Amino acid sequence: MRTEDFAYELPPELIAAFPRPRGTSRLLVLPRQGSPWEANIRDIPALLTPGDVLLLNDVRVIPARLFGRRPGGGVCELLLLRPAGEGVWEAMGRPAARLREGTVVSFPWGRGVIQGRQGEGKLLVAFQPPLD
Repeated sequence: MRTEDFAYELPPELIAAFPRPRGTSRLLVLPRQGSPWEANIRDIPALLTPGDVLLLNDVRVIPARLFGRRPGGGVCELLLLRPAGEGVWEAMGRPAARLREGTVVSFPWGRGVIQGRQGEGKLLVAFQPPLD
């Protein structure tokens, strides 16, 4: 198995906004022989045998929705999309018309400076201290 085998495009409408009710989550079973198949999370005890390996995914989603204040005191929102360099992130912001190049957005932990605009309403924001 190679990491590239798991690279794919995931349409935004297929990304869960909320977790499923407890006990209804699905899991992918990858047997050593045969084809992969889906099971319910409640099936795990029946599926495991001595010597099996159970991998747990504990990846956390970044807290990408940030609320800050513009110089005049107005509230704004930045949705971080992806890192774009050292301490710089591509983001979407509201109110978009008020987030011009050079605007400083204050947060309790630091600040972000709008570096410029990119296509499709995206902004480049430099954070101090840098976000990682």
